[in-house]
Amino acid sequence: MNNPPEGPTVAETTITSVAGLAGPVEIVVDAWGIPHIYAGSADDAFFGQGFNAARDRLFQIDLWRRRGLGLLAEVFGPDYLERDRACRLFLYRGDLEAEWAAYGPDARGSTERFTAGINAYLDWLDAHPEALPPEFGLLGYRPARWRPEDVVRVRSHGIALNLLHEVTRARVTHAAGWEADLVRQTLRPARQPHLAEGIDLELPADLLRTFDLATTPLVFSGDPRAPLTSATGTTGVAGIDATAEGSNNWVVAGSRTATGRPILASDPHRAYATPSLRYLTHLSAPGLDVIGAGEPALPGVTLGHNGQVAFGFTIFPIDVQDLYVYELDPNDPARYRYRDDWETIRVERETFRVRDAAPRQLDLAFTRHGPVIHVDLARHRAYAVRATWFEPGTGAYLGSLAYLRARDAEEFRAALRGWGSPGENHVYADVSGRIGWKAAGLVPRRPGWDGLLPVPGDGRYEWDGFYAPEDFPEVVDPAEGFVATANQFNLPPDFPADRQLSYEWPDSSRHHRIVEVLRGDDRHRVEDSARLQTDRRSPAAQQVLALLDKIRPDDDDPALAAALTLLRDWDAVEEVDSPAAALYEVWVSRHLLPGYAEEMLPPGTRPLLDLIDQAAARAALADPDRRFGADGEQRRDLLLTSTLRSAYEEVERLLGEDSLAWAWGDLHHNHQPHPLGFLDPTLDVGPIRVGGSGTTVNAAPYFPEDFVQTIGASVRVVMDVGEWDNSICVNTPGQSGDPRSPHYRDLAERWARGEYVPMLYSRAAVERHAATRIRLLPQE
Repeated sequence: MNNPPEGPTVAETTITSVAGLAGPVEIVVDAWGIPHIYAGSADDAFFGQGFNAARDRLFQIDLWRRRGLGLLAEVFGPDYLERDRACRLFLYRGDLEAEWAAYGPDARGSTERFTAGINAYLDWLDAHPEALPPEFGLLGYRPARWRPEDVVRVRSHGIALNLLHEVTRARVTHAAGWEADLVRQTLRPARQPHLAEGIDLELPADLLRTFDLATTPLVFSGDPRAPLTSATGTTGVAGIDATAEGSNNWVVAGSRTATGRPILASDPHRAYATPSLRYLTHLSAPGLDVIGAGEPALPGVTLGHNGQVAFGFTIFPIDVQDLYVYELDPNDPARYRYRDDWETIRVERETFRVRDAAPRQLDLAFTRHGPVIHVDLARHRAYAVRATWFEPGTGAYLGSLAYLRARDAEEFRAALRGWGSPGENHVYADVSGRIGWKAAGLVPRRPGWDGLLPVPGDGRYEWDGFYAPEDFPEVVDPAEGFVATANQFNLPPDFPADRQLSYEWPDSSRHHRIVEVLRGDDRHRVEDSARLQTDRRSPAAQQVLALLDKIRPDDDDPALAAALTLLRDWDAVEEVDSPAAALYEVWVSRHLLPGYAEEMLPPGTRPLLDLIDQAAARAALADPDRRFGADGEQRRDLLLTSTLRSAYEEVERLLGEDSLAWAWGDLHHNHQPHPLGFLDPTLDVGPIRVGGSGTTVNAAPYFPEDFVQTIGASVRVVMDVGEWDNSICVNTPGQSGDPRSPHYRDLAERWARGEYVPMLYSRAAVERHAATRIRLLPQE
């Protein structure tokens, strides 16, 4: 924990006159880079939020807007046209009035004021060009003005499932049957995926290229004008997929805390970058006093508190995407079969501005279900994506605007009725002591099918509306005194089988550990939640280590003997300097899981799988007679010993022959890359030696090829409900995206050590630790 320094801080003050304000706004930036925005009205507070977001994160939000709207070629040249076209396919194109209304009565006005604030900062930059972030000079362009609809039309930055899984399952099913895909992803509740009559599951190799271009992060490579590459897909059986972008949260009732007040903790897990995806901010105005973490390109916050209710979220992995396969008319490939007739593919021609070239006209193709992502003329097939993204109210996280003013738990729950995207486990606590969990999202009803495999687009597989908010599970004031979510399978045992919200859930190890700690603690404190957020004990490792108890190596097998000795003395805590953690993770990710997959799958199938369900693998290893067939225990033990031996020998090659000098952090690194780090490596943050793994609460999944952690908690928040100044937070590498700012990377080391900074709320506490003061005055 990092305690506030004693005594007031002398604040640097800047006074700026801007057009568009009704009254003065004061932005007080504390010693840790967190802005506290004070205004005489909520409208001016959101204006101040937009102005400040541009001040601190301009290059990041400008790139977010350009990528989302398909405007990259305008500043980077023709090599970006393919990506621009892909991104425009996935924009919201529906009724904007319905879209604004879906987020609540204040959403449109708040967003208009937010984007007006961004534009006011851009106006200020015109008069102060020296303040333009250096990235724009490196790339040779200037930031663009915003429109309010820019915020709501972009969908492709949000987490949405399960198109990628659907395609992989189809390919595995086509090659080896649906059961083989259970090695990759267990289905819960268990079921056999619905296979549509007449469906062709032999999918084109490049089917997902357009979808990947539309949805994956930008990664510059080489010359800034060169094509962008993208982090699409994974390799290796312990690879990272979309479900790894999860999160932890929990809320503890006052009956189980030392103070009698609830404690709420939340740490969302997303891809690491410099600057981070999240931004901490405080908006204070009459009728609105909210602090927490959101995304810098969006108004409001999504996790935090408003002085009455605290709230946090984790991904609830609902299935909101479907792949439709169409039969094309052999005589006219612009038509596809629908019921007993042919329908014409709708084409919209749009203009794309191109740097140093004439504008281009490109066609965007749509069926009645959604954008066409691939056409196979040779086989007379077209493929389109249907997603809830194209429904009103599914802009990622914008549903949070409805609960910013909630006065108690009941009003918070009511505000979730309109939550669209992404699917979330919301936890909450109010100052009266009420706590709870509510899952929310927009999920289509699929009568007679389940969304686990592609379906024909001929009219037999249509959505039948959406599940209602009351169809989602929830818990209010649980008898156990706490509730926790970590993306685990959390449908209640009596949940109706016909409510098909999802069948694909991540490993439950993080949730298991959180519950284990909370159950054993009836005097919980803020610092206990902080320790739990950074906990590195792996329940998964404990399960696997138990399988080694009866194994005895031969006298002529020194590598296996040494490996067993090292692991049997280990407490399954994956600390950064742990020799055993280094051996264990190399063993599991590079040897045991690949070996298990070879045992379970038909020959030649494994390359089709981009990951392995580790929980399913552990269950199979623990019950060898059922999963390994005849002589199951002997076959299982041979797999354990042969792979452990080879892993020990590999770690010797990687880290040296002295096993006591091994350290997991010497292999396992966190990297927080800046988009232009290839031009200027000083913009990047890292590599940072880290512990943990994908099965620890301190989530640190990695790619087995290089052990680099790319996903995890950049922001962590723990809130003392009712004594708000006791709340703590951290955001790596820092709050600012401007490399010239002292807050660009000032929190990275604290984050790596598991430390926090204060999340100050009262004006008095903020003033004691003010570092910078910006006064915005209405322009006369």
